[in-house]
Amino acid sequence: MNKSHLKLFGLCLIICFSLIALADEGMWLPHQMKDLDLKALGLQMDPGYLYKKDGTGLMSAVVYLGGGTGEFVSHEGLILTNHHVAFGAVQRAATKEKDYIQDGFVASSKTVEIPAEGYVADVLMGYEDITTQVTAGLKPGMTPRQKYDALEKTQKKLVAIAEKTGKDLRCTISATYSGNNYYLYTFKRLRDIRLVYAPPLDLGNFGGEVDNWMWPRHTCDFSFLRAYVSKDNLGVDYSVENVPYQPKSFLKISLEGFKQGDFTFVMGYPGRTYRNYTLSEVRFDLESMKKRLDLFKDVIAYYEQAGKDNKDVEIKYASLVKGLYNSMKNIQGKLEGMDKMDLIGKKKEQEKEFGEWVAQDASRQKKYGGILTRIDEFMLKYAGNYWKNDILQGLVGSFYGSTLLSQADTIFRTVEERQKPDLDRDPAFQERNLPFIRRNIQLAERGYDLKTDREYLKYRLKKILALPEEQLPAALKSLAAEQCEKAVDDFVNELYDRTVLASPERRLSLLDLKPDQLAKLNDPMVNFISDLEKQLRGVREESKGTGQERMDLKKVYEAALLESKAGKLAPDANSTIRFTYGPVEGYTPRDAVYYLPQTTLKGVLEKNTGEFPFKVPAKLRELYKARDFGRYLDPRLGEVPACFLNTTNVTGGNSGSPTLNARGEQVGIIFDMTWESVIGDYYIIPELQRSISVDIRYVLFVTEKYSGAKSIIQELGF
Repeated sequence: MNKSHLKLFGLCLIICFSLIALADEGMWLPHQMKDLDLKALGLQMDPGYLYKKDGTGLMSAVVYLGGGTGEFVSHEGLILTNHHVAFGAVQRAATKEKDYIQDGFVASSKTVEIPAEGYVADVLMGYEDITTQVTAGLKPGMTPRQKYDALEKTQKKLVAIAEKTGKDLRCTISATYSGNNYYLYTFKRLRDIRLVYAPPLDLGNFGGEVDNWMWPRHTCDFSFLRAYVSKDNLGVDYSVENVPYQPKSFLKISLEGFKQGDFTFVMGYPGRTYRNYTLSEVRFDLESMKKRLDLFKDVIAYYEQAGKDNKDVEIKYASLVKGLYNSMKNIQGKLEGMDKMDLIGKKKEQEKEFGEWVAQDASRQKKYGGILTRIDEFMLKYAGNYWKNDILQGLVGSFYGSTLLSQADTIFRTVEERQKPDLDRDPAFQERNLPFIRRNIQLAERGYDLKTDREYLKYRLKKILALPEEQLPAALKSLAAEQCEKAVDDFVNELYDRTVLASPERRLSLLDLKPDQLAKLNDPMVNFISDLEKQLRGVREESKGTGQERMDLKKVYEAALLESKAGKLAPDANSTIRFTYGPVEGYTPRDAVYYLPQTTLKGVLEKNTGEFPFKVPAKLRELYKARDFGRYLDPRLGEVPACFLNTTNVTGGNSGSPTLNARGEQVGIIFDMTWESVIGDYYIIPELQRSISVDIRYVLFVTEKYSGAKSIIQELGF
């Protein structure tokens, strides 16, 4: 530990407890920020500039990348995000000859930037509360299914009206507090996204799964993308005629650094949290996660073995395997945290306090009395059907299904849904989504191998057929009756030998058929899906009613929570823009251990083993030996900073979000949480809640000194 680190440690002992009080326990919507008194907490800019309805606020510089977050960092549409967020684009562009996953990618000029296939960037233009409009069609006495239909119909109409106001707009409606509020979000959708820079795997995924969700961390998890538009500033598909998008707002980068205790904040698009769950919901999730773990391990092992001696297969399944590893370890952390922190006990105590609060007032008893009991009863019924349905749905619509079978299901359902008027269709199959259905059919070729898919479906079916008969999908019972592995092999071989779906061009052409024309093809893969869909259709219809019933019950419960907290309750994350704040701060994970809030390049070299995931490239070792740090040296640390902690709370979807200082300047990029923090999706432990960012100085050090990408540095204004 150098002198600077000793000073930091001493300071932490003095200010540690006062800082814990500043830990933010919410992911706040833009309109809720006015109630946070951010100036008193340490913000040194006008809070009104964080979100502005004209699109010039800082939040409009933060873009949604469909499962991840990015931010504009130049006036020419340059987007900074995580390496693992951009990984799909890198993987789809990679080949054996040009292995961008392993070697990284640097565009020497805009003309050689690579299309980031499958990526779009949604730029927030504004949002509004439309609760009254959405719920206007609800009437007393409606069944849950009738409510579902009424709400869906109204929302589709409102989205259609909103999207007519612009050629490249994408609108979504999101519920908060289980339907107590609905918000309409309007985005400018940019469809031409290109890969500008990705570090080599040894830096972008340094530490791999060993370090994932852990601290201290030294991963240089970043990439650069760029958004393009037509010459008249419309978000259109890729074209050589397109020009870089000029955002109304982009972030300024600061190289000044920070010290322990400094105010920071994060803006991004967190996916899902469950902090407002009841005890019975948490218990259900706990059991679900335990069951998922074995499934994750099984699928990972299968695809890793398939790619062991085949580089093409390894590359095609790299993104899937990486995502599965990430999810698996996250679940392991949650399970450990739930047990260690006695989450069940904490939820019991919460519900006891809730019951006492309700009992104090007759009007509360009338509105909320018995709601927890009703939710408990519902969850027992819900759990009984969940896993039986999950087996069937998993065959065609999840990470553990066959790609080609999933494609067949997409085609079958698209053809059926297209026979209906647009407003009567399942939202996923409306006309606004057909371009993305076509795109996903084309992109499937980059993420699967036909031979591997064939063998995997055999493997998966044999696993399913070993289950008790009552759990088997009806379409598989005749196959199960044969009780022979050869029967499964023959069945699957017949599907793949005779289907026309192996060709993406043919798959695309089938989307334009009528149902009777599709049936006349007598394609075995389509026929199999047709049989499965007889049961799947019923499952989907049933889930609409049960899903609404659960939401109706939770709506009452969350209304009570809002009342009990005088409205100051952050809604659970739902992939909408959120704000969270907190100081740079270390933590004590266990007895006699204190983690400093910053790591350095020195720590990267200390972890070097010469083999992935701790292989430090020779050039980086040379730069360190020569102390060639340039402007990225932190004089206080005497090193190039690598990663840092703050007390903000984030979750999946926040990856790539900017971490900003008190002046609203970017100082880092969120890429993870600590192991002790993953329980925060369900319950915040302030003294342990920490988010992990790559220090922006490490990002730019690697960009400039390691990769020589000086054009990016110049574009950033340095």
